[in-house]
Amino acid sequence: MKNLKKLLCGALSLTMVLGLAACGGNTATTDSTDGNTAAKADGNVPVIGISQYGQHASLDNCREGFLQGLQEAGLVEGTDYTIDYQNASFDDNMAIQIAQSFSAENAALMVGIATPSATACYAAAEDKDIPVIFTAITDPVGAKLDSGNITGTSDVLPVEGQLKLIRALQPDAKTIGIVYTTSESNSVYSVGVYQEKAAEYGFTVEAVGVTAQSEVTQAVDNLIAKGVDCFSNLTDNNVVGVLGSILEKTNEAKIPVYGSEIEQMKKGCAAGAGLDYVQLGIQTGKMAAKVLTGEATCQDMPYEVIENYSTYINSKSLEQLGITLPDDVAQSAEDVANA
Repeated sequence: MKNLKKLLCGALSLTMVLGLAACGGNTATTDSTDGNTAAKADGNVPVIGISQYGQHASLDNCREGFLQGLQEAGLVEGTDYTIDYQNASFDDNMAIQIAQSFSAENAALMVGIATPSATACYAAAEDKDIPVIFTAITDPVGAKLDSGNITGTSDVLPVEGQLKLIRALQPDAKTIGIVYTTSESNSVYSVGVYQEKAAEYGFTVEAVGVTAQSEVTQAVDNLIAKGVDCFSNLTDNNVVGVLGSILEKTNEAKIPVYGSEIEQMKKGCAAGAGLDYVQLGIQTGKMAAKVLTGEATCQDMPYEVIENYSTYINSKSLEQLGITLPDDVAQSAEDVANA
């Protein structure tokens, strides 16, 4: 497998690095704070190449948290590191090109936000043994990112917490609808957990797989027609990317959508047992700081999982859907309706 990755990377390297220049309009390189062109290596200041698979609030929060984590670890941008940030716009080929460009500029560290970007960085970094840090990956083992010069943080979902919450808010619900992307290993893994655990809480799961973002809303229509009682939204990039359109359909049908992280509830999901991706990013940034300063290597630090989750509600969405919030949930939940 290792030799195969090397052959593939070698064959693609020249064309993709050259292609990156031609596609510059789609992979804007921005500074971490003000959107200006990122600083490149100046003297001995190391470059951190950040590849973000696409732009939506969850992944943006990961990146912002990562930068905050570096600062909390005592590192200063411009003195201890510079940032080369690029966005793949949910394009796997673009993620490969970005990773190859980081390798070509001899980045001191590569950061992959979401599985396709992390996988591309790991492949591109191997020949030069550049350390790679990942975040927002649900199943690092399944993605084969759990060994070598790589580590990071996993956003494995609190599925049982979500099932408990749905049962508390909808005592009579029977069927949970889930739309997921079949090529996203994170989503496939999470759907499997839902299907394994659902019966313990009296649910069945209707899951519809899609291959592209353009198929998501049609899949939602199909599940609404099947009479699902609610939707549980994963951290699936294609699905989250069109969450607004999904909510238009589900709100009209008076079917609640439960989110998996705080930004989804802010956008209008009724409630969710979810993660705070800023905190996930901070945790990742602190790990990266240890690698950058030589305090530890990736091999010294197994990937980490956030074990604690929070309950978030959107009181406006709950009111529109006619759902009464139980007192015990109200006491522990954070209302993000006006956030």
